[in-house]
Amino acid sequence: MNVIKTAIPEVLIIEPKVFGDARGFFFESFNQRAFDEAVGKKFEFVQDNHSKSSRGVLRGLHYQIQNAQGKLVRVARGAVFDVAVDIRRSSSTFGHWVGTELNDQNHKQLWIPPGFAHGFFVLSESADFLYKTTDYYSPEHERCIAWNDADLRIEWPDIGVLPQLSEKDSGGLPLKQANIFD
Repeated sequence: MNVIKTAIPEVLIIEPKVFGDARGFFFESFNQRAFDEAVGKKFEFVQDNHSKSSRGVLRGLHYQIQNAQGKLVRVARGAVFDVAVDIRRSSSTFGHWVGTELNDQNHKQLWIPPGFAHGFFVLSESADFLYKTTDYYSPEHERCIAWNDADLRIEWPDIGVLPQLSEKDSGGLPLKQANIFD
């Protein structure tokens, strides 16, 4: 696999080796040994999730203040713009974000370590979004930062429609007011 560093060194784009021909393709979507080597640390994944969303749906920016989750995310069908925001107050990249398109053609994955908020915006008619987590979902510890926080200035793609948000995501707090990591 090819590992691409982003502007936030801990957030990595992972490009698997894809073997394809006229019949289709094959790629190894996860290999623990190769992943550990790529991130330079061993993480144990405890949960796999699958989300399906329609065009224009924006999910995030989510994180858990306790039981913080690292996430390895990818798209099996469709396309999304995926974003990670550093919300570790002690980090030199605190308040910075990185974003990349994940789709069923480029097969890219994004590694988002614990201590980051995460969100995605669906660019295609629908998208099947798959992700592994390093800790279990803990609804009582889940938090949400506003997707359109003026201080973050995330450059979401313009697809000609306003983002569709859940009630929870509509109530996301600005980073300044959010309960975050030290």
